[in-house]
Amino acid sequence: MSERKTVAIIQARMSSSRLPGKVLMDIGGKPMLVRVIERVRRARLVDRVGVATTDEPSDDAVAALCRERGYLLYRGSQFDVLDRYYRAAQQFEAGVVVRITADCPLIDPDVIDHTLQAFFYSGVDFATNRLPPPWKRTYPIGLDTEVCTFAALERAWRDAGEAHHREHVMPYLYEEEGRFKVMVVESDLDYGEMRWTVDTLPDLEMVRLVYARFNNRDDFGWKQVLKLMKREPELARINAAVQHKSGRDVDARLKRP
Repeated sequence: MSERKTVAIIQARMSSSRLPGKVLMDIGGKPMLVRVIERVRRARLVDRVGVATTDEPSDDAVAALCRERGYLLYRGSQFDVLDRYYRAAQQFEAGVVVRITADCPLIDPDVIDHTLQAFFYSGVDFATNRLPPPWKRTYPIGLDTEVCTFAALERAWRDAGEAHHREHVMPYLYEEEGRFKVMVVESDLDYGEMRWTVDTLPDLEMVRLVYARFNNRDDFGWKQVLKLMKREPELARINAAVQHKSGRDVDARLKRP
């Protein structure tokens, strides 16, 4: 296994609790998952991009799309996402893992590269541009990028026992000070209250309108979206009332393997 092969793994499943099927919903003529993959592929420091979905029948459509388009694919546990990520990283021969979620169709390859540059330069085990409260995020919700070494992911997979560690993949790496070397990457200004992810119909409506403003291309960056939001503040108001999920929320069906 190459120690420097950097693999972005996009977690995707159809059984979203608030918006089932969202990962394949249309955004300007393409499924949301395709939008995410195509944007992540533009990151210069990412060697491979793969999808980690579940082995449930409900995700057969996700698997079919990946096979049709030739995307790297791993299918695993529905609720133990840490196990799914670890086994996907093994299959994709990752030395460095970049975690991206399929509900972030405005993810920016430059933000991914910036986070990776900070990770490689600092020599930490885990770098991220977002952490849940009580930490403070400065990038909009929806540009979330988490990076770790395969060794750190393997240790988490082996040792993490709490339900939210298994469902949210990375908390074991940052919740206890001193367990790993951790770095938080911040933007120049604080945009942490902006919501650009898709978890509800208002979120989807907002993102579709953003894409429409760019003629349904996907080569625009997050700073162009910022300028758009300043010109048209009504766009941000569409999903302003949506409550973001907690990093400790867990599905009651999760069982430790």
